[in-house]
Amino acid sequence: LLEVDSIYIFADDEIIEYDGELAADTLLEFLYDVIEEPVEIISNDRELKGFHHIEEDIKLMGYFKSAKSSHFTEYDDAAEEFHPFIKFFATFEPKIANKLNLKMNEVDFYEPFMNKPVTIPGKPYTEDDIVSFIEEHDRPTLRKLEPHSMYEIWEDDINGQHIVAFAEESDPDGYEFLEILKEVAQENTEDPDLSIIWIDPDNFPLMVPYWEKTFGIDLSSPQIGVVDVEDADSVWMEMDEEEDMPTADELDTWIEGVMSGRINPDDETDYNHDDDEEEDDDDEDE
Repeated sequence: LLEVDSIYIFADDEIIEYDGELAADTLLEFLYDVIEEPVEIISNDRELKGFHHIEEDIKLMGYFKSAKSSHFTEYDDAAEEFHPFIKFFATFEPKIANKLNLKMNEVDFYEPFMNKPVTIPGKPYTEDDIVSFIEEHDRPTLRKLEPHSMYEIWEDDINGQHIVAFAEESDPDGYEFLEILKEVAQENTEDPDLSIIWIDPDNFPLMVPYWEKTFGIDLSSPQIGVVDVEDADSVWMEMDEEEDMPTADELDTWIEGVMSGRINPDDETDYNHDDDEEEDDDDEDE
């Protein structure tokens, strides 16, 4: 126990560090997750439907002969290493496995917001095989900032920067922007250096005034920018509230600018997704 002001939870033989918001309800919800079994068993279509509805978290699904299978034991041991941060599921039902296109002793890895899973190669697996694969793929292309893991995610930056998107899922504009963001993430999921953090302001009402003041943005509408994690310098994509949301191509172009270093927090140049609009303004001035 090395970090001062940290919270550690002792569960069975595991020591779990809580790296989230210091709020009673958030901590209590996290504790409830801790006491759940590391692997949730899917036995019927209703439970399978619930599994498919989980899209904001990394999740794994395995198919095994039974709970007594040695291969399931390896899977369960791997689940304990990541519990409760990564969701592990398993089925012993051939009909469920068939609907998931899973073979016996096979495990699929689901990245958040992606349409298709990746099958972990080399079955049957040892615990170390599963752990190693997850550790190599535990930075999703698009991930949601959650109250129970907000500091852990924020510390997992790339070259001292984060691409951050603010969007209220319950708001029509926010929902539209989030769907565009998912499309861009799905098209770029093979890029290991791209990781976008989605923040729903509704989940952090007390942080909204701080973010608006620090970043100089209005969170009543969707925003996307690149943030320096050390000094909070940032640059944000210009989006006119009265205009349509940027297209997937426009958003992809902006992200490419960030990845190439052309758009960065140390550059005060604004970037507008609608270059034609600027040209029209110039023509009117003439």
